[in-house]
Amino acid sequence: MRDQSSPSRPSRRGVLFGGAVVAAGGLAAACTSNAEPDDGGTAARGGTLAGDNDKPGKKVTIGFSAPAADHGWMAAIAKDAEAQAKQYTDVNWKPVEPTNDINQQISAVESLIQAKVNALVILPNDGEQLNQVARKAMDAGIPVINLDRVFPDKLSYRTWLGGDNYGMGVSAGHYIGKKLKDEGVSNPVIVEVQGIATLPLTQERSKGFEDTLKTYGFSVTDKQAAEFTVESGNEVTSNLLSAHKKIDALWNHDDDQGVGVLAAITQSGRNEFFMVGGAGSANAMREIKKGGVLEATVTYPPTMAGSAVKLARLIAQGKGMADLVELQVPQSITLASETITKANVDTYLPLGFES
Repeated sequence: MRDQSSPSRPSRRGVLFGGAVVAAGGLAAACTSNAEPDDGGTAARGGTLAGDNDKPGKKVTIGFSAPAADHGWMAAIAKDAEAQAKQYTDVNWKPVEPTNDINQQISAVESLIQAKVNALVILPNDGEQLNQVARKAMDAGIPVINLDRVFPDKLSYRTWLGGDNYGMGVSAGHYIGKKLKDEGVSNPVIVEVQGIATLPLTQERSKGFEDTLKTYGFSVTDKQAAEFTVESGNEVTSNLLSAHKKIDALWNHDDDQGVGVLAAITQSGRNEFFMVGGAGSANAMREIKKGGVLEATVTYPPTMAGSAVKLARLIAQGKGMADLVELQVPQSITLASETITKANVDTYLPLGFES
């Protein structure tokens, strides 16, 4: 989730997982359940026995391209994708050098097309700018699994898999709205540390947050955009703290930049408000468990990369998802955004990525 318009900026982001991770785990299980069928051996309507998908099949080569791993969430994307691919003896894993340069990523994807891989998993620096090369792959008969940042042309991908940006805002809005309502706070000062304001994903998060707060009779008092970095999170939060002598709640879109957000809060000595994060990083979860200003984070799972590899393998081998009736893998899969609090943090902590 970083700036998709500037090659020098990291990309994407959003946030991890907790529930989303569970959602991704559920997806993985649905794709490749190892459980034996309980129907006496009757074949599933999808054409394969439930549980057969994980068994070695036709050897396939899966290409992978993503932005540089210079951000905790993005590093987890690359790690989860590779780890999943290595689970299969029938997958030849062919990643290209990660980069934040649009032209370099286009060239890297073109090299995978020339190599005639059987499927491509692509998390583009910018969906619009890589749309044409993804369409080139599809036209060449190579199914593209579009991860996270969507290509605008549906003919440019076989399946899209990603997180729910609007849902992140909804989850954060419900946590903050309900807590303030239950505490009888009227006219609360609610501030928001966004990611990059020009990105659609940031706009979707803010819209979900705004829409949900309205259901409680609240609104966002002030919001400022950061850049998904520790430094930008620190600077923006310092500005917000200076501008508002009293704050009731703060929502930060991204747990990686949240390291800077928390540092600014600690330096200010302010503790009259509570904070909700976004993504589900391990360090954010440890802060939640410890107790303090950070009370919750909403998920945006990098585990989606592992699920994308599973889907790429199934599609390349002509298989569907074992737990679905349909014969083919769905065209679009959106993971849930759930809320991690002190009450459930121990469940999600093993799934957190390191910022």
